[in-house]
Amino acid sequence: MLQKNCTKPVCHRMACRRVVQQCVVMSESLGYARVSTAEQTAALQQDALRAAGCSRIWSDTASGSRTDRPQLAAVFDQLRVGDTLVVWRLDRLGRSLPHLIETIGELQARGVGFKSVQEHIDTTTPGGRLVFHVFGALASFERELIQERTLAGLAAARERGRRGGRPTVLSPAKLKQARKMIGEKTPVTEVAQVLGVSRATLYRRVPELAEARTRPALKESDAGVSLLP
Repeated sequence: MLQKNCTKPVCHRMACRRVVQQCVVMSESLGYARVSTAEQTAALQQDALRAAGCSRIWSDTASGSRTDRPQLAAVFDQLRVGDTLVVWRLDRLGRSLPHLIETIGELQARGVGFKSVQEHIDTTTPGGRLVFHVFGALASFERELIQERTLAGLAAARERGRRGGRPTVLSPAKLKQARKMIGEKTPVTEVAQVLGVSRATLYRRVPELAEARTRPALKESDAGVSLLP
């Protein structure tokens, strides 16, 4: 017989309600597979993903460097808090290490786990999260090294008198030849064809050409003004 103030039946009902809610909102493991060409098959990846417990699998046929992967976007739309995205191998998901770290970070921000079958990585466990923190540190270290080498290379080039950027189309020798041909009244179109440059390049690099092009218009304007009563 229950005491008057006993709350066990209420606690029992609340526990049952929580169990029901947990059963209704169950987490899923969703798989993603990718092959680079139509000649390849994703069967091996799909079998491994099913063995890993994936209830549904999406497959893309696209190069890893492509950003437009419709099936990857589709599986991302289906992922909910508590779900886990499973891939056969890390390179099936990310185009590069920085992109992979960014993608996993996005999943973690959404409350979604990540597993890689081949590398035995599982971010739903402390060990798996530690591995990806290490990966993130390595990616950051790699970016800093590349930046440092680039700046050092530019500084060394400046010391040797070299300038960065695209090489000029109109070299000093060609510019000298262009001025000579223009002085001999050679048409601008012919000069451009001989030197292998565009008319716009000639007008930009040879100021006297631009002045000569605008001078007749100024004279006509002056003449028009002088004819006014």
